[in-house]
Amino acid sequence: MKKFHQFAQIALLIFFVAYLIFFMAFNTLGSMFGMEEITSDGLVKIFLAGLVLVLLTWAGAYFAMKSQSDQLSKKEVEMNKLKAKLYDLEHPDTPSTPKSKEPKPTDPDSSGIKPRQNFTE
Repeated sequence: MKKFHQFAQIALLIFFVAYLIFFMAFNTLGSMFGMEEITSDGLVKIFLAGLVLVLLTWAGAYFAMKSQSDQLSKKEVEMNKLKAKLYDLEHPDTPSTPKSKEPKPTDPDSSGIKPRQNFTE
């Protein structure tokens, strides 16, 4: 698709440059092709052919960019997988022993008074 896109761009460039030169030098080139004057019918045909070339070039560019973005996303996924494997190799999964917390010594309240309760109204 990339080659088609390049050929379509070159064809579009040649098409419009050729007709630009032809219309600029119509007085001399028109008699060579047996044309007496430019009619609106002829211009419409030329512009429609140009429009078709523009649309083909645009579609080729769209599909070329889409294929490149698809390839890029595939490579990003592959790169992320390789990064994950590398991380797993660098940081092996060792079962860590949970540190047991030392029990806090609680002060038994020898006074027998209940703890304070906060009342909010």
